[in-house]
Amino acid sequence: MISYQAGVADEASWGRVLRRDKSADGLFWYSVVTTGVYCRPSCPSRQARRENVEFHETPEAARRAGFRPCRRCNPDAPPIEARHAALVTAACRAIEQAEGHHSLGQLAALAGMSPSHFHRLFRRATGLTPKAYAGARRAARLREALAGGSTVTAAIYEAGFGSSGRFYAGSDGILGMTPSRFRAGGTREELRFAIGQCSLGAILVASSARGVAAILLGDDPEALARELQDRFRSARLVGGDAEYERLVAQVVGLVEAPRTGLDLPLDVRGTAFQQLVWQALRQIPAGSTTTYTALAERIGAAGSARAVAGACAANALAVAIPCHRVVRQDGALAGYRWGVARKRRLLELERPDKPCAMTQQD
Repeated sequence: MISYQAGVADEASWGRVLRRDKSADGLFWYSVVTTGVYCRPSCPSRQARRENVEFHETPEAARRAGFRPCRRCNPDAPPIEARHAALVTAACRAIEQAEGHHSLGQLAALAGMSPSHFHRLFRRATGLTPKAYAGARRAARLREALAGGSTVTAAIYEAGFGSSGRFYAGSDGILGMTPSRFRAGGTREELRFAIGQCSLGAILVASSARGVAAILLGDDPEALARELQDRFRSARLVGGDAEYERLVAQVVGLVEAPRTGLDLPLDVRGTAFQQLVWQALRQIPAGSTTTYTALAERIGAAGSARAVAGACAANALAVAIPCHRVVRQDGALAGYRWGVARKRRLLELERPDKPCAMTQQD
């Protein structure tokens, strides 16, 4: 808690009041002598004059000093962000515990909001729509049931899909393979792979029947092969033939000339939120960059920059899903799982006219 005995602390707090800094809500409160009320730092009321403002460590301290709570910002209640987070958390629990399906209207009614307002709030907090969140939870329950030994039919109904036809219509996207194969531990899945060389060092490309499932970069080819096996523990790895070597050459071509693009099917595997982030990454054109904050806002999840950074770090399709095009707020090239030097080199290859010069979209 901030101490208000020192004038320096008062002036720092005053600066946050001037900015209506929501992150300061709950850290201190301020009162206005001329109106007799006390407020939270983010209060949208008309700005008071500095000489009329006092600071307090708690609402109780403000009341003891003779001030009453502001009716506009309701300083005695938890910050609005905390209240919204509690409402979204309650909605998530309702989705997870429901045996059937909650409609958007039902969830909004539970939160005491209009459907449109609740939809925006839920997506901003979680990065997903309520429908997508429910789908992700059903998929998680399905995987748990199959791994626990349930029959495919029983697992489908236990997960809440309602009908087998509804599940099978999107089963590939849910599990990445057929339910029977998943239940068997994915042991019959076969991945072809090959390792080549590019200007960034060693490059491993692996494909399933659905498309390219991994593009890994590194210095040690054997380490890349071990990483592939760790990521796809139950799959059978098969070395690529001459035809597959040509596919690796295409991927190498993408590294060396990124503006040409990669016209190959991808087998993208991740959580619903990760896939949302990865889809947005693929929309960033070569030669441009964005920030984690801007990317979070683009997918409708403002305030989730850290979660977006985590999704970028989980990306296993280097270059094809261009997480190297995301930089920090200050433009620093940090946070690339295959090393900052490779990230810098990729950006240089994309903008040969201005090496590593970046256009922020923030």
